[in-house]
Amino acid sequence: MGADENLETVLRSATKEVAIGHHRRFCLIGERINPTGRKIFQEQLRAGDLSAIERDVKAQVEGGADVLDVNMGVPLTDEPELLARAIQLVQSLTDLPICIDSSVVEALEAGLSVYQGRALVNSVTAEDDRLAAILPLVKKYDAAVIALPNDHDEIPMEADKRLDLTAKIIRVATEEYGIAKADIVIDPLAMPIGADTSTALVTMETMRRIRDEHGVNMTCGASNTSFGMPDRHTLGAAWLPMAMTAGLTSAIMDTRTPQIVDAVKAADVFLNHDEWGMAWIAAHRAKAAATA
Repeated sequence: MGADENLETVLRSATKEVAIGHHRRFCLIGERINPTGRKIFQEQLRAGDLSAIERDVKAQVEGGADVLDVNMGVPLTDEPELLARAIQLVQSLTDLPICIDSSVVEALEAGLSVYQGRALVNSVTAEDDRLAAILPLVKKYDAAVIALPNDHDEIPMEADKRLDLTAKIIRVATEEYGIAKADIVIDPLAMPIGADTSTALVTMETMRRIRDEHGVNMTCGASNTSFGMPDRHTLGAAWLPMAMTAGLTSAIMDTRTPQIVDAVKAADVFLNHDEWGMAWIAAHRAKAAATA
């Protein structure tokens, strides 16, 4: 038990490896390849036009993404077929590993079956039927998985309940499906503070306890936290470094926002996850050279 296990979640594309860990630099998972709330993108995808994905890949990669989340949840489409096509397209455009994002089990399987490398599956909950549907796929395709400690559509508001469900997920995944503990990435459930600012404290407590009691890696949808609030970039740039000190090791986020990306990279320096600040210095030099 505990964080001294130094668990690392290793993801791969055909040619590149990315490791998520408590002693490594924060892993930025680019969230943009997702049609949710994007009407024009949805219409293009319904018509079989995937060209916007190229722009999104380029923007997320240039912004500093380490991994790309690919979601093709478009109503009135064949999501398994669409997700498989999108993953193949993304893999032809970049060597970054992929987080395969769907609530449809058949789509996850379609995506995993064409993916070259070792993917991150997004996601499973603590509900028995979801664990039974998704964990065999994770094992079959030797993937890693994001797991949310909620059940029956209820998001527990107390850290204790989230910890109980985290322990359940880890137990079931490791003991019943033989999935390595390092391959379970827990989402501690970062809720929008616009509805209740105290939720952020519960999430931080959850993160600290998951890190101390289980040592597993964690991720979350970073932009969730500022939903409904003004000046969301400033909130995100404050929240992520705070979450990093509590044990968050990756986040699904829009890497097109330099203010937030820079805050994360700066936090890496102070947490001693960027030895001698070399990555920070190199990035600064590259920027200076580009504008010279």
